Amino acid sequence: MSDPALGLLMLALIVVVIMMGFATAFTLMGLGMFFGFIAFYDPTQAWSQNRVFDLMVQRTYGAMTNDVLISIPLFVLMGYVMERGALVDKMFYSIQLAFRRVPASLAVATLIVCTFWGIASGLVGAVVVLMGVIAFNPMLRAGYDVKLASGVITAGGTLGILIPPSVMIIVYAAVAGQSVVKLYAAAMFPGFFLSFLYLVYIIGWALINPKIAPPLPEEQTRVKVPAWITNFETLYSPNMFVGLLKALIWPAQARTLDVDGKPMTYRASSHWCRSCSAPSCCRSCGGTSSSISRPPLRRLRLKVCSNWAALRRRRRRRRPKTVRTSSSISGSGSAGPH
Repeated sequence: MSDPALGLLMLALIVVVIMMGFATAFTLMGLGMFFGFIAFYDPTQAWSQNRVFDLMVQRTYGAMTNDVLISIPLFVLMGYVMERGALVDKMFYSIQLAFRRVPASLAVATLIVCTFWGIASGLVGAVVVLMGVIAFNPMLRAGYDVKLASGVITAGGTLGILIPPSVMIIVYAAVAGQSVVKLYAAAMFPGFFLSFLYLVYIIGWALINPKIAPPLPEEQTRVKVPAWITNFETLYSPNMFVGLLKALIWPAQARTLDVDGKPMTYRASSHWCRSCSAPSCCRSCGGTSSSISRPPLRRLRLKVCSNWAALRRRRRRRRPKTVRTSSSISGSGSAGPH
């Protein structure tokens, strides 16, 4: 069999074996060694002298000594920290409120979050799965077209491999022997420009056909704030950012305000900001609920943890408690036939 035929056969077997459910890493390693053994087979030498074994050791050592590939597990760690900290759902909620006047605001917020989440994780699967959990159901409940909702998530997820820093660019640079910095510089503009084109397409489609992305009701795009925020703006500035800067310089006036019946302090204000940075703020500050319900990912995690804790408690109850005292031990040891 010729080398091109071997290459095509190996490619076809890779697709078939992966679709059968085998792990991708072991599939690539096993088929590579198998077809490499066939390609380098020499009848005049023993099978143990095949060059594929030397190449396997050299490639393994080269991958272990490559400093560029160290960044891949660090990317995974960064994405895990962002997911555990619930930063993505908070970001999605905030961007949706900021773009509430834009047509198809939920789709626009989904695409923007996909873009920045792809930058943080550098992977496609993580972005698509997480945004599907967070944003897909809210868009369907708001009356969005199914094609638009699914298309925004899948299209936004593909930006993770193009916009730097990207895991695929790192792997390609390590395999091809190219500079990672140059590849990042080459992929920066196309990635953000593609995201911009997606935004233009979504907004244009919503303007032409408003039925695919109905506007949200006015009461679902506003969040009530406590009374001390209004007093704070009166003392300093209607612009909240400018008011916070002035309060840092002249905090005496801010201490005259009451936050939940207590004088305002840095800790009280930061606690209120943290409590109102998520969709659950309506429970802590009396705000109206947004169209974005709390993502089911955290509820699922809490449910699994509570079920696991309940299972452990039941096992402790069923486990017989046997307490052996010193007298019983001595009695059992000295007991015998009389």
